[in-house]
Amino acid sequence: MPNFHHLPTPSVRHLPWRSYYQLCKPKVVAVMLLTAFVGMCLALPGALPVDKVIFALLGIGLAAGSAAAINHLLDEKIDSQMARTRYRPLPQGKLSPKQVLTFALLIGTLGISLLFITVNSLTAWLTLASLIGYAVIYTALLKRATPQNITIGGLAGAAPPLLGWTAMTGQIDSHSLLLVLIIFAWTPPHFWALALHRREEYARAGVPMLPVTHGEAFTRLQILLYTVLMILTTTLPYATGMSGLLYMIGVMILNGRFLQHVIILYRGQDKQAAIRTFWFSIRYIMWLFVVLLVDHYLPI
Repeated sequence: MPNFHHLPTPSVRHLPWRSYYQLCKPKVVAVMLLTAFVGMCLALPGALPVDKVIFALLGIGLAAGSAAAINHLLDEKIDSQMARTRYRPLPQGKLSPKQVLTFALLIGTLGISLLFITVNSLTAWLTLASLIGYAVIYTALLKRATPQNITIGGLAGAAPPLLGWTAMTGQIDSHSLLLVLIIFAWTPPHFWALALHRREEYARAGVPMLPVTHGEAFTRLQILLYTVLMILTTTLPYATGMSGLLYMIGVMILNGRFLQHVIILYRGQDKQAAIRTFWFSIRYIMWLFVVLLVDHYLPI
């Protein structure tokens, strides 16, 4: 009988599952699931059905991971030319394109099927539309075609709170669309700040991001204008009675800090302002949805 105890044990760092896990962009998906969960909570006045919450988050998460994996597949050439992405599984040769495509189709099918079977068809169809919007319309078409790619394609990434809402109610509500609008308005200043910081890399990769096609000064102006639009948008939950005073106070503090970052960026004197704005924008959207959640359960 063979003695398997003497076979070499692979290093944990090189186990294949880590590469598949990386394909799913887990940090991005985590933020999406947070906004989806808040959408669920805001949709219902009382306790949430735990089983439906779990199945809905799992289905949405798997579909989001599938879209991310397809993004890796379609962007392999671009990723290999950028410092930020050159260590992803495909450029490093840790996975083959066939493995990535198979994995994406598998978890995407599983996620959508789970939503159809355990949640409701509306959420499943909307999730599928979001997957196609990000993986195909944005990544395969818009990203390479227009500097407004993130503005148009951002709608797919703004869908999670709507998906969470429909998972609980089975219908689209105007308040759920407000949550989508907030993320939609937040996306351009969030991503253009990163594009500013990585402008030379996007230029080398041939991606028509706004700083590449229209210059840094124009991009900084657009970030400022979209930030003003975002600030106005974030007041709508309070203006419509969806949220209370606690939310309004919290979002005013967050907006003030965001605007401070953007004004420093707009002046163009601090070379690190763009990347600091980008990282703050991630914390901003997470805290905004946390404040929405707290306000929902502790209204004043």
